[in-house]
Amino acid sequence: METLEFQSEARQLLRLMIHSVYSNKDTFLRELVSNASDALDKLRLETFRDKDLVADTSDLHVAIEVDRDERTLTIRDNGIGMTRDEVIGLIGTIAKSGTAEFLQKVKQTQDAAASQDLIGQFGIGFYSSFMVADKVTLVTKHPRSAEGVRWESTGEGTYTIEDVADAPQGTAVTLHLKPADAEDHLADYTSTAKITEIVKRYADFITWPIRMAKEDGAEPTTINSRKALWARPASEVTEDEYAEFYRHVSHDWNKPLETIRMHGEGVFEYQALLFIPSQAPLDLFMRERKRGVQLYVKRVFIMDDCEELMPEYLRFVKGVVDAQDLSLNVSRELLQHDRQIQLVRRRLVKKVLSTVKSMMADKPESYATFWREFGGAVKEGLLSDTDNRDAILDIASFASTEDAEKPTTLAQYVERMKDDQQHIYYMTGDSRATVENSPHLEALRAKGFEVLILTDPIDEMWVEAVPGFKGRTFQSIAKGQVDLETEEEKAQAEERQKDFADFLEWMTKTLADRVKEVRLSSRLTTSPACVVGDAHDLTPTLEKMYRAMGQELPPVKRILELNPGHGLVTGLHKAYGEREDHGPLAESAELLYGMALLAEGGDLPDPSRFVRLMSEHLERAL
Repeated sequence: METLEFQSEARQLLRLMIHSVYSNKDTFLRELVSNASDALDKLRLETFRDKDLVADTSDLHVAIEVDRDERTLTIRDNGIGMTRDEVIGLIGTIAKSGTAEFLQKVKQTQDAAASQDLIGQFGIGFYSSFMVADKVTLVTKHPRSAEGVRWESTGEGTYTIEDVADAPQGTAVTLHLKPADAEDHLADYTSTAKITEIVKRYADFITWPIRMAKEDGAEPTTINSRKALWARPASEVTEDEYAEFYRHVSHDWNKPLETIRMHGEGVFEYQALLFIPSQAPLDLFMRERKRGVQLYVKRVFIMDDCEELMPEYLRFVKGVVDAQDLSLNVSRELLQHDRQIQLVRRRLVKKVLSTVKSMMADKPESYATFWREFGGAVKEGLLSDTDNRDAILDIASFASTEDAEKPTTLAQYVERMKDDQQHIYYMTGDSRATVENSPHLEALRAKGFEVLILTDPIDEMWVEAVPGFKGRTFQSIAKGQVDLETEEEKAQAEERQKDFADFLEWMTKTLADRVKEVRLSSRLTTSPACVVGDAHDLTPTLEKMYRAMGQELPPVKRILELNPGHGLVTGLHKAYGEREDHGPLAESAELLYGMALLAEGGDLPDPSRFVRLMSEHLERAL
């Protein structure tokens, strides 16, 4: 027997494990079961490579044994085992397990609470045993070794190692559990119910059977399902099985709207089974929402809600990604910088978007459900995912003036565009009714132009960031100049402009504290006036959003456009020309501006003054 010292970093880690509060102690069993599964995989591979290797592969499995009286927990496998040198190299040192990075992070974290969170995010393999055990005994035997090896340590900085003559093939790790904590009955690792629950959570889909006797003297039974749907041929999986698995990963009792399977080969191998729900979760737009799919490594569960695998705008997608080459000792921070994970993420996103596009053609009712439930979230990608912006525009659909019941895609809109139409016209607003009743629509409706009706809060932002679609630019009908006139109409407009020039200049000065300009409009047919923004101004809704977030903005003055064919405007223009004293007309100009604000659903700067002026004018008229 030899007594050896752990490598210095390993000693620090053991001390940390023993004296720190781990945020999820159950992880130790995941690590040990995963090690056992790897050992079984390696033995099977080695027997294929070396036909002379003498090893029993007739019943490869993992066994878990509980002794409540002795307070021991043993995880046993009949896999590849280890030689004496491998035991010293793999357990006595940190090597390249990723634990060194973990230790460095803990050293840098001064705050105790932050340190706990940090510990909980890292897998730390065999060392995690010392969170729950006073002493750990390992007995292992490699098929090529004549004798086995016994390793034992209390985690105090040293370990003993000795040869064992009668060790069976494989590895057995026995944890001499710490005294029971009366206050923490959930951490009773001598409870078969507790062990079963942990195995179900972390290792239910491992290929090899995990066996345990549920009670003393009973025959051991397999406690993991071993049914990794993503690893089975698609032809062997039924819709009911997919639906049941979807409920398992999503906690949603509805059936999924669409099931997506992927298999990546080459340098980085992975399998994915994703689901698009049929109904949006209640927290879809909440700040504290969870997102991401479950991450597995070789069928061993690593983490829920792996945000690195799915972007924010696809946060509703559920499912699993099972990677073959990732280390179990992985943190969220390491995943963010992992090139392979980023590659998988890009492929997952493209697959989800292409699946939705296929739904548009093959399953229009399913697509309509998808966009109704998740369209608001998907449009966030137009701002955050420029690489896939065109793909998102391809699957987007919007309400429009073409059909009050059925939304339209951009491709359909472009197909219906007039021959001389250069822009995709749209208007944002709080509701369809607000937009449809807006005076901004009058001339476009009269001339037969289709207008997209955008009522999601995110619409206010993406239309400013996205230049266009298929070579056609987006044009707000409530901002800038809208060119709808024929050459003849433009000539007539120039004549009116000359006639109204002095009047427009007077109104601009009269309303200077409210508007930046008063001009004649080409977009009105029945309303006397409307308020529009300059081409690059913030919309009123966007301005409110920024102010609600605490951002101070300078007041944004807008433009008042007048309908030169409306009686109110022509009457005011005539009164202006007949009077030398224009002071009494200022109140009429103010009322005209207030009416334009109300027509678009805006807020009056002084409602009580507007009501008083309106009452006085009505009284004089009557």
